[in-house]
Amino acid sequence: MSTPSTTDHEAAASSIDSDELQLQKLGYKQTLHRTWNYIENFCASFCALNFIGGVRSVFFLGLLAGGPKAMWSSYLITLAGMWITAAVLAEICSALPLSGSIYIWAAESAGPKYARFFAFVVAWWACTAWMTFAAGNCQTTANYIISLMVVYEYDFPGGISMDNVKFRAVVWILSEAFLILAIALNHLPPKWYSKVFKFALGLMMLDFFLVIIWLPIGASKTYGLRSTHDAFMTTYNGTGAPPAWNWILSFLFTAGTLTGFDAAGHIAEETKNASVIAARGLFTSAIATGICGFLTMIVFLYCTPSFDVLFEFFAPQPFVQLYALALGKGGATFMTCLATLGLIINTSIAIVAASRLIYAVARDGVLPLSGWIGQVTPDGQPRNAVRVMYIFGAILLCTILPSNVAFTSLISAGGVPTIAAYGLIALLRLVLTPDAFKTSHYRLGKLGRPFYAIAVLFQGLVFAVRALDRYLRVSQDVLTY
Repeated sequence: MSTPSTTDHEAAASSIDSDELQLQKLGYKQTLHRTWNYIENFCASFCALNFIGGVRSVFFLGLLAGGPKAMWSSYLITLAGMWITAAVLAEICSALPLSGSIYIWAAESAGPKYARFFAFVVAWWACTAWMTFAAGNCQTTANYIISLMVVYEYDFPGGISMDNVKFRAVVWILSEAFLILAIALNHLPPKWYSKVFKFALGLMMLDFFLVIIWLPIGASKTYGLRSTHDAFMTTYNGTGAPPAWNWILSFLFTAGTLTGFDAAGHIAEETKNASVIAARGLFTSAIATGICGFLTMIVFLYCTPSFDVLFEFFAPQPFVQLYALALGKGGATFMTCLATLGLIINTSIAIVAASRLIYAVARDGVLPLSGWIGQVTPDGQPRNAVRVMYIFGAILLCTILPSNVAFTSLISAGGVPTIAAYGLIALLRLVLTPDAFKTSHYRLGKLGRPFYAIAVLFQGLVFAVRALDRYLRVSQDVLTY
């Protein structure tokens, strides 16, 4: 009779053998390390999405676009739409647990006739979206730190404003420094990076629990909590758009906090028992992000002061001023440092996911310099793909210097391709391959066609909102996000 340790070792070996065999059947050989399990796969999406950082980044956008009533109601619709989309992608991920993930899923969903065309299109969409994401995160991180200047009433030459070129230079320097830190973490061995995943998860949950416990206590003892009516039933139009369109613009906030759960698929080739674990990580991370993000939003709706006070905040990250108002300067400093550390690590995790996608696209010869980008180190890491992430991100951050509007426009436009890819894959499944991927461990069965249709409609709505918002609102600068 085998001892438990021997049995566990044999099971692990069997899993690795089956993973490599499946990879061979899909036309690839194992070159990346395969040492991660469910927790790392889950964290790849959950931490890259960073629900609490995401809500803080676009919360004020939601207040402008419809106010509290639009925010929570649109969030519920978004939860349903994104969770159904996650189920659609998880079904394919289980059958195709490859690092190329979303672009390979699009190719196979299109069928043999159109596979190459849609693979090429989605490969560029996905690379564009994920490569801009890291740069945007770095500027967001810088905004937290420099917002403390407002709290401590520091007299910056020329003023604390993105219209001040000297101030933009400080933002740029900090952003570039944070990008270097995030890239540096990607040079850790896989065994050590497993601890980074877990540390990032712990930081996020600490931040979350402080927000739902400490912030309400602080707010109740200072300016007071909002009434339930004010927190849930008030509306606001800060965009200048017609009322109906202004309400629909709230999807910029809600969908923005839930886009990117395909990251779990990006590290599928580094995950043991990937056909089960990667798909599970993708779906459960979407569920967890949605629930935690919704709860965070509700707490913030109760804890924000009146609109008159709120819209007088002028720090690059208004939540730093809100924390100072509710928790004092010391509390605001602690929460800012916690958010900053979390964002640096979560940006590093996003780079892990993005670099695997870039590696896989290069492996198939789609990118320029594919031979160099697709190289892997002896310990099974795509370091050149990580370097591509750094070069692209560093160049993109330089656009902050001439114009912050240009930078934020590029970043916000970068999210559109991911939404388009989600919707396109669902459309291809609905129209061309509704009965494919029968080897999936997460077959949708009779729910397949309804789920594909719902995903197409919802992602189409979000895509339209993100693509058209600048043309259909009056105030052209209020929603530069």
